[in-house]
Amino acid sequence: MLMASEARKRLLELFKARAVQFGQFKLTSGRESTYYINSKKALFCSEVVALLGEVLWDLTRDLNIQAIGGLEVGAIPMATAAVLQYHLKGRELEGFFVRKQAKAHGSQELVEGVLPRGARVAVVDDVLTTAGSVVQAIAAVEQAGAEVVAVICIVDRLEGARERLTPKYNFLPIFTIRDFGIEPVQ
Repeated sequence: MLMASEARKRLLELFKARAVQFGQFKLTSGRESTYYINSKKALFCSEVVALLGEVLWDLTRDLNIQAIGGLEVGAIPMATAAVLQYHLKGRELEGFFVRKQAKAHGSQELVEGVLPRGARVAVVDDVLTTAGSVVQAIAAVEQAGAEVVAVICIVDRLEGARERLTPKYNFLPIFTIRDFGIEPVQ
């Protein structure tokens, strides 16, 4: 197992190689960008998942969390990597994800997985620009009666997420866009 700093360094190398794209892109926030972090190109690589689990363990192990998750789709592999790492370290952790809207069939729940009422939770997302998506997940978690003790993303694009989240939440980005050698859009 790599030390946390080595795992983080290798994770950055893999994200740079697999996830960064240049061109013209429209982001979820509606903003236009000349680059895109397509985390799904990295998050389904076995080495990335193992490294991400180690980095998430390092960020959260002292937070006394009982659950981790966030908005579909980006949070799903992140939560899975974290719960597996917790298991390997001998600690329990529940994973969950928040649907963008409840299904019209089955249980019709917005939150899938196990999110115990009163649980201390880390909400995760892959890439944050203005934090609109993660705020939706936070609202669902809080409505379910859990306490958000940290918000973690793989990449903070430095375009407003920190300013929106830090007044109320412990915001812990693994990387900022500057770690990729890219300056944020102003």
